[in-house]
Amino acid sequence: MLTHTHIGDTKTYLKQVTEADVAAFDSGQVHPVYATFALARDAEWACRLFVLDLKDADEEGIGTFVTVQHVSPALVGQTVTFVATVKELKGNSIVCSYTAKVGNRLVAHGEQGQKILKQERLQQLFSSLKE
Repeated sequence: MLTHTHIGDTKTYLKQVTEADVAAFDSGQVHPVYATFALARDAEWACRLFVLDLKDADEEGIGTFVTVQHVSPALVGQTVTFVATVKELKGNSIVCSYTAKVGNRLVAHGEQGQKILKQERLQQLFSSLKE
């Protein structure tokens, strides 16, 4: 693992909300706004940007948790700016906090964690689950 990432470092990810991101389930659309589960996916991506820098070619990141405090809606077509900040680096684990905003308006905030493991170890783990 590379070690040039430090606590307090930030990365930014811009996400334009699309129809595919709205709150919808098997029963149909609930609201025509950015769904909490889509926010969680994109928050994980924002934090994964650090993993892409940290992992070696034979390693991969795997999510360990995500929290989302969804405080205001984002409409289809709006751009949400995610700012991920490294909160903790310990061994092969990274924890980021993040904010998601439309302009100056807070849409969501939370934390996301990932571990970096050898790809071979991940394949062994996934194979063991097939039994």
